[in-house]
Amino acid sequence: MEEKKPHRISIAVDMDGVLADTETHFIKYYEAESGEKVDRKSLLGVPENIGFPDKTAVRRYVHTPGFFRSLPLINGSVSAIKTLMHDFDVYIVSAAMEFPLSLFEKKQWLEEHFPFISWKHIVFCGDKSIIKTDYMIDDHIKNLDYFSGVPLLFSASHNVYVTHHHRLNNWDEILAYFAIIKSTQLYPQ
Repeated sequence: MEEKKPHRISIAVDMDGVLADTETHFIKYYEAESGEKVDRKSLLGVPENIGFPDKTAVRRYVHTPGFFRSLPLINGSVSAIKTLMHDFDVYIVSAAMEFPLSLFEKKQWLEEHFPFISWKHIVFCGDKSIIKTDYMIDDHIKNLDYFSGVPLLFSASHNVYVTHHHRLNNWDEILAYFAIIKSTQLYPQ
């Protein structure tokens, strides 16, 4: 008789705004295009496309070839994902279907920056409510509000005033959070 493996806690990790620094990228694109400096304070608590003087800019950038391929990394994300993978099943989950150009670029980006993640642990989808992991780390509440596991909000300018999800401000805080989960073997209910 085959022995049943113990359950490993699973974590869905968003790509844009959690692994990849889309906010900095939007600002750089905007400044290069318009010559205008964007004050990060103007982005606090508003959807990404509303914080820029030209309200069409963000939508234009996410449909620009090369935008997703050239995203900068969020500090600490690579080493943190490697650390988490030792004890947890980590899946990169990105709602990529809305921006068709992003699919191949996101795949290339992940291959460059996270080559240690198997293609079996990458999920490109349209609606993240289908994701059934134990935890989800995301910067958008639209993805967390309907998640059936434990939602974890990754801090970003657009979500600074959100208070109804557990907030983690950076990758050091994420590692500390999951170190507690690992040490106590707390499984989501």
